Amino acid sequence: MDSYVIQTNVNDSLPSVLDVRVNIGGRSSVQGRAKGRKARWNVRPSDMSNKTFNPIRAIVDNMKVKPNPNKTVISLSIGDPTVFGNLPTDPEVTQAMKDALDSGKYNGYAPSIGYLSSREEVASYYHCPEAPLEAKDVILTSGCSQAIELCLAVLANPGQNILIPRPGFSLYRTLAESMGIEVKLYNLLPEKSWEIDLKQLESLIDEKTACLVVNNPSNPCGSVFSKRHLQKILAVAERQCVPILADEIYGDMVFSDCKYEPMATLSTNVPILSCGGLAKRWLVPGWRLGWILIHDRRDIFGDEIRDGLVKLSQRILGPCTIVQGALKSILQRTPQEFYQDTLSFLKSNADLCYGALSAIPGLQPVRPSGAMYLMVGIEMEHFPEFENDVEFTERLIAEQSVHCLPATCFEYPNFFRVVITVPEVMMLEACSRIQEFCEQHYHCAEGSQEECDK
Repeated sequence: MDSYVIQTNVNDSLPSVLDVRVNIGGRSSVQGRAKGRKARWNVRPSDMSNKTFNPIRAIVDNMKVKPNPNKTVISLSIGDPTVFGNLPTDPEVTQAMKDALDSGKYNGYAPSIGYLSSREEVASYYHCPEAPLEAKDVILTSGCSQAIELCLAVLANPGQNILIPRPGFSLYRTLAESMGIEVKLYNLLPEKSWEIDLKQLESLIDEKTACLVVNNPSNPCGSVFSKRHLQKILAVAERQCVPILADEIYGDMVFSDCKYEPMATLSTNVPILSCGGLAKRWLVPGWRLGWILIHDRRDIFGDEIRDGLVKLSQRILGPCTIVQGALKSILQRTPQEFYQDTLSFLKSNADLCYGALSAIPGLQPVRPSGAMYLMVGIEMEHFPEFENDVEFTERLIAEQSVHCLPATCFEYPNFFRVVITVPEVMMLEACSRIQEFCEQHYHCAEGSQEECDK
């Protein structure tokens, strides 16, 4: 018998409490007490929170080393171009935000997928004959990270798997595993400027593979795939009927001797969700505005994937409305000189860093072609006192106060990543300190004394 107590205040002449007893399914219970249960606090974290693991934080937070107090810290580890103040966004971008704020038009809720007018601007900006776009093909998100999260959530179920690059951005694993999605790692080849090992990639695909994640240009590698290589990747996806999540947040951030090809422009047969945003190209990562571009000319996704993205976007009601209000002016009024100056600076720093580190015995940098990063191989046999790249970078901090991320963070041991957005004078100083560090710890490998004597 289940009991329900109803408080009544209609008539003072009636009892103030009605005790209603209802028999449900032949069970009985005592009011206010669950049968056989002793109440006690037992608040536990969810499975999702327990499954959420960020490799970078796990490694960096466990590095207890302190920098050399006699040397100023130079951080080549943070992928935020605003940190040192040498790469401000364009005044037109800032003015667009001021105008949107002063207008008073963008203080309320927007549709969860973004204002129609803002989505039209993004569609117009990225539309081309090879990959046409309309507003219905655009979902605005809270940064590119949320765009990636929504794409994974709409394409994969718990128990399925996704294919991600090694080395690769750690967020893919963090998001997938928190959702119960398995990750499989396909290899990038440093000797081929970080192209994908296509044979190994295809061998990973099975009936549970939900999508292929392609990051181009690459974080952490700074690599940019050629048109021919992208076509080969698309051929694998088409042959295996696997959709692509294209992380293209660094799209167009390529150096003058290279060309960026959006994946969707190269295939009409493979459905692609392309993720991008304002963070990198416009140098405003804190503004948290990203987008998903839905390319599906064969209607393979159909309405279901589109509707699923809309439903998922409704969980947090979309990105900041003020940034959305500024989007038209940002996209239309940012001068080409701003983009060119940013890329010119990055290429200059990349060339400087690559040249300096190439001359250091024991290091093997891989020349970047875009984005904001450079990967450096460590010939560990020449540094026997260090067990791995984590120990190498820890000692680099302790002795030289230069902070680089060990590539174990990106599932690629015995490399480290350099961020090339720091001012030139700091880059020169950092390279000088890395050289000093390597000269102090370099040892000739056994049997190679003649080479060392040269």
